[in-house]
Amino acid sequence: MKKLFGGAVLVLLLTFLLPGMVTEAADTRTIANGVYIGTVDVSGMTVSEASAAVEQRVEELRSRKLTLAAATDQSLTVTGSELGIAWANKGVVNEAYQLGHNGNIVQRYKVLKDLQNSSKVFDLNLSYDNEALTAILDRCSENFNQEKVNFLLTKTAEGFNITDGQAGCFVDTAESAGIIKNVIGSEWSQDAEHIQLSVKEDKPLGSHEELALVKDVLGTFTTSYKTSGSARSANVANGCSLINGTTVYPGEEFSVLEKITPFTEANGYFPAGSYLNGLVVESVGGGICQVSTTLYNAVLLAELEVTERHNHSMIVNYVSPSADAAIAESGGKNFKFINNTEHPIYIDGYTTPDKHITFTVYGVETRPSTHQVAYESEVLETIPASADEFRFDSSQGIGYVGTQSAHLGYKAQLWKIVRENGEVTEKTVVNSSTYKMVPKIVTVGTAGADENAMAQLNTAIATGDVGTVKAVAGAILAARNAAGTEGAEAANQAAADAVNAANALLAQQQAAAAAAQQAPAEDLESVNNG
Repeated sequence: MKKLFGGAVLVLLLTFLLPGMVTEAADTRTIANGVYIGTVDVSGMTVSEASAAVEQRVEELRSRKLTLAAATDQSLTVTGSELGIAWANKGVVNEAYQLGHNGNIVQRYKVLKDLQNSSKVFDLNLSYDNEALTAILDRCSENFNQEKVNFLLTKTAEGFNITDGQAGCFVDTAESAGIIKNVIGSEWSQDAEHIQLSVKEDKPLGSHEELALVKDVLGTFTTSYKTSGSARSANVANGCSLINGTTVYPGEEFSVLEKITPFTEANGYFPAGSYLNGLVVESVGGGICQVSTTLYNAVLLAELEVTERHNHSMIVNYVSPSADAAIAESGGKNFKFINNTEHPIYIDGYTTPDKHITFTVYGVETRPSTHQVAYESEVLETIPASADEFRFDSSQGIGYVGTQSAHLGYKAQLWKIVRENGEVTEKTVVNSSTYKMVPKIVTVGTAGADENAMAQLNTAIATGDVGTVKAVAGAILAARNAAGTEGAEAANQAAADAVNAANALLAQQQAAAAAAQQAPAEDLESVNNG
C-alpha cells in the first residue's frame, strides 16, 4: 500500500514539474497603461505578452519591403529579413514594467497620474547583419554604378584628335550604409519604405585644353621580328594594336596584361612558340613578350616610373640582355609603369610589313634640351651550354629526332646613363637579370619501340652524338617499314650497321676517356693548353 501511495505522489510531481522544465514560466507582471515600445501599445499587458507583441512587430518589419533608390529609374527592393533585422534591446520590456512600479507610493502614484495625461514611448532598437548589408550595397554598386569615360586622344596622319569624356556615377557605399543604419535604428518603426542612397558623380579625367598640349615625343623604340613565322608575327601585331591609342593620365598605372589579355583566338591570338621551363613550346599568344619589351624600352627613354618588370627565363635575341620585359599570365609576370609626369601621355604603337614593331610615348616635354638619356647593357657572366640533353618522347613515332638549340646563360644588368650638355651626370643600374643556361635538347621518338629497338636507341644516345642518334633511329624505322618486302634484308643490314657504328664510336670514346684518366698530369696540361 505504501509503495502504491509513493508512486502516485511521484506521478503527480512529474505532472506539475515537467512542463516547467521545458517551458519558461510566463512573466505575469503587468505594465501600466499609457506605455508604448516603439509603435506597440503595451498598456495593461503582462511582461510576457508585451515581449510577444514586440516580437510580432519585429517579424512584420522583417517581412516588410524596403526600396533602395539610386536614381528615378534605379532601385533595389529588399526585405528586413535580407538585412538581418533583429530586436536589439529586449530589456526594454522590463524597463516598461518598472514605470509606475518603482519608488515609494507617492512616486508611483505621480508616474501613473502622468501616464493618464501623456503616454511614455520607449525606443524599439533594431540591429542588422553587417555582412548582409555590405552584400546588398555591393549589389547596388554592381547595378547602379556607371563607369566614367575619360577624354581620349587618337593619333591620325594629320595629328591628334580629342574625344570628349563622359561623367559616370557610383554608389558611395560607406555613406549609404550610414543612411540605412539610421533608418533601421530610428525611422524603421515609422514604416519607412524608401531610402535614397548616396550617389556621387565620377568626373572624367582630362579636357580639351589639357590634351591639346600632348605632342612631344618622350621616348620611342623599335625591334625587329623578321625571323618570326606567320603565327608569331600575327600575335605581335595583335598585341601592338591592343595597346596602341592608350591615353594614360598623371598618376595612373598602365598594365600590359590588362590591355592585351585574354590570350585566346577570339581575342586575335594564334598558337606560337614561347618559353616554358627551359623549352620552346606552342602556346596561344606566343611572341607577345616582344610587344611588352619594345614598350618597356620606349618607357625607359621617356623616363616613366616602372613598377613591375621581369626578365625572360632564357635570353632573347631582339634586345640586349636586361633590356627585355617578359609577360607570363600564369607565371605572374607583367609589365607595369606609372605616368609620373604632370601631363597625360599617349602610347602610339604600330607594326610594318617588313616586320618591325615601334612604340612611341607622346607627352609634354619638360626636360631641357641639354638632357640626354641612354641605356647600356652589361654582361657580368656568360654560362656556356652543357652537354646535349637527350629525352625520349612516347608521343612521337620511332625514327623521329627533334632538336632545340642550346641557350647560353647570362647574368647581366642595365645601366641608365644621363648626360647634361654631353657630360655624364648620372649612372645607375636599372635592373639585374639572370637567364638560364639550357643545353641543346634532343627529343627521340619511342612510340611503337620494342625492347630491342630501345636498347639500340640507348646505345646511340650513349655516344652523345646527334648524327649517330639520327642514323640509328632512321635505320630502325626503315627496317620496320621494309619488313615483309624484298628490301627487308638490306634494310635490316643497314640498321645493324648503324648500331655497330654507334657501338664502335662509344668504344672509342670510352677508350679515350680511360687513357685521359691514366695520362700524367703534365701531359694533360699540355693538351689543355694546346
